[in-house]
This record gives sequence, structure tokens and C-alpha cells, in this order.
Amino acid sequence: MATSQKRLALAIIDFLSSSLKNGTVSSEDTESIEIAKSCIADTFQVDPSNQAALKDAIGDQSLLSIYGVYEKLKGKTSTPPMPGAKGNQPTTGTSKPSGPTPTNPEAESFKSEGNAAMQKKDYTKAIDLYTKAINLSPTNPIYLSNRAAAYSASHKHAEAVADAELATSADPKYTKAWSRLGLARFVLGDAKGSMEAYQKGIEYEGNGGSEAMKKGYKTAKEKVEEEEGEEDAGDVTESASSPRAGAGAGAGAGGMPDMSGLASMLGGGGGGGGGMPDLSGLMNNPMFASMAQNLMSNPETLQGLMNNPRLREMAQNLGGGGGGGQGGGMPDIGALMSDPNLREMAMNMMGGGSGRGAGRGAPQ
Repeated sequence: MATSQKRLALAIIDFLSSSLKNGTVSSEDTESIEIAKSCIADTFQVDPSNQAALKDAIGDQSLLSIYGVYEKLKGKTSTPPMPGAKGNQPTTGTSKPSGPTPTNPEAESFKSEGNAAMQKKDYTKAIDLYTKAINLSPTNPIYLSNRAAAYSASHKHAEAVADAELATSADPKYTKAWSRLGLARFVLGDAKGSMEAYQKGIEYEGNGGSEAMKKGYKTAKEKVEEEEGEEDAGDVTESASSPRAGAGAGAGAGGMPDMSGLASMLGGGGGGGGGMPDLSGLMNNPMFASMAQNLMSNPETLQGLMNNPRLREMAQNLGGGGGGGQGGGMPDIGALMSDPNLREMAMNMMGGGSGRGAGRGAPQ
């Protein structure tokens, strides 16, 4: 039988024993758990009382912590418990793992060689050596955190985030991993996530945190506040540039009423509904738009138009759908423009005459 299978069997037996001791499993189920442990030991031919074999199987980790790393890799676990929770009181001012580090000599040798490569700035070699150490002890937070540092130095910040998150999942009290997670997130533009990582590092360090951790937190927090300020400024600018800000709901360009919307209310955006002219089409014509804008800004001109008999006749024809206009009840524009009074008013409204509207709205 493969050695890895025997190690797994010992890890399962250790998990069952721990579940009884810490109260995860009710004492009423003790007999069932003992039977299960015995069956596993007999089937896989392992001795649960052999502490050396058990340590060789899982080191100083546990099956539960190893599975926690697996869940982290799969994205199915939440953030590690924060300090203050039962059974998770923070250590004070330490960046060392909360439990004894694995004593696998080969893994430790790879880690030492990786550290030497980091000092020589040979980050590619360091990553390779740390990876070899991790292969021998997958849940060791030191190896994972060291490789995260090597990834950051190689500008592979996404990989650094992944390793640092695994390290904090394996042992949230190993505060150096929080610091490296904060740095990698910050460089990737996740200032809020960086601030949260530094905050957790400060809380796990205790006593207000180290100066380096507090400095990282301050830098990330300032960036978050800067981004939030820019976002608020953008919202104000967008609000100020909105048509509603200058002309009210339903307003058009230059404070003009939305004539296309009026056309829809009166029978549709197209022409001729119920004898009505195509107001939407008219307002898309620059000449008519200019006339309408000058007209609305000059009450005296508007009053003059309302007193003109020819325009009153045109309005009556539009309202009744009759009168000798063009198709769809439209007035004969050519005939209207033959009236000198109307022609002069039209020129004034377009800004081309010598009347009150001349030059209105022209650039300075």
C-alpha cells in the first residue's frame, strides 16, 4: 500500500481523535468514533499510537487546517476568524506561526536556499526553491509567505496575493503574511483590500501593531480616501452637467422644452398624427430650433406672434385639421413668409435682423 495512503489514514484517525477531545463530536458518539478509528487502522495497516509516523504524515498541522487551505484555493471559505473570537486570542508582537514549525529537514533546507537566493535578488530561483519546500509541507505559512515575497519582488503580484492568502488561512496569527498580502493587494490597485489586510495584521500583532504594519495601513487608507473623494467629485460633475440641473426635468438644449416629447404627447413622434405637424422633425432642424430658442427667450416677440391674424388662422387650421394648408394639416410656409410682418419676425428670431433678438446667444 502506498505510503501517502497510510499517511492520509493516520491524518483521518488524528482528526477523529481531535474531534472527540475538543467536543466537536458528542461524547455519546465516542464508541462509534473508536470503532471507526480501529477499522481504518486495521484496513490501512497503520498504528495510531506511533507518534513518529503521525508527525511524518501531517507534521505540526492537522487534517482540518490542510483542508482549510484546500477550501481557500477553491474559494469556498470565509476570512480567517478575527482576534477576540473564542480560541483565537492574538499573540503579541510576533510574526512567527502560532504553532511549532514543521521540522522536515529537506523542506527547511529548500527554504534556507530560497532565502539565500532572495538576498542575491535571484527571485526566479527563490520561487523555485520555496515551491519545493511547499511541496513537502503545503500548509506551512512561512514557506507560502516567503514565496509571496519572491513573487512580489518579481512583479507577479497576483501570485503573491494567492500565496499570502493561503498563508493567512493556514495560520492567521503569522502576521508577516498579512503584511505581504497588504502590499500585493495595494500594488494591484486594491487599496481597500490592502487596508483590510494591514488592519488584521495590526490586530493579530497586538499592542497597536508594529510601525511597519501601521505605515502600510495608513498608506492604503489614504489611497482609499483619495479614490472615494474622486468618486464623489465625479458624481457632482455628472449631476451638474445633467440637463435637469440647468433646465428641469424634460428640458432640451439651452433650456428649451423637449418638443419631441411634446410631439409624442400630442400623437406621436412622426408627422401628421391627428393633423399635427411633425414637431420632433421640426426641432431637429437647426433653423427652427434657433427660432424657437429666441422666441422663448423674448416674451414680447411671442406676444406679437399671438396677435398676428395669419398665425391665429394657422393655429385654427391645425386644431381642426382643415384649412388650405399642406398635407397632414401643415400650414403653407411659403404663403406665411409672403407676409412682411411674419418675415421680419422670423428674421429677428433667427438672429439675422435688426430687432430685439439680433445676436442673442452669439459667442463673445
